[in-house]
Amino acid sequence: MAIALAADQPIAIIRQNQDISPDGTFHSKWESANGITFEEEGVLKNRGQKDAEAEEVHGSASWTAPDGTRINVDWLANENGATFQGAHLPTPPPTQPVPVLIQRALDWIAANPEKNRL
Repeated sequence: MAIALAADQPIAIIRQNQDISPDGTFHSKWESANGITFEEEGVLKNRGQKDAEAEEVHGSASWTAPDGTRINVDWLANENGATFQGAHLPTPPPTQPVPVLIQRALDWIAANPEKNRL
């Protein structure tokens, strides 16, 4: 049994703009014929401060999911890691308060540290 699959056709980029500066900053933006958009910008923060220099990049992208939903995602990446935001991304359940008896025990432990014994 043989199955013939159509090869994916390349998707045209209909708009593209890139600006890269000698100081390391950049801006990139493009849009494809199938409606995908992408934009990203990067900077070097605290230039010249040896222990404080850090790259920071923020951007966004959007596309249409197979079910027709428009997906939008934004991001920020820097010395603290990366964060992503989008209505389609899962979120953690709300945190529950610490039970009273456990909190009381934790408070007692913090107030009564064990002395080092040799």
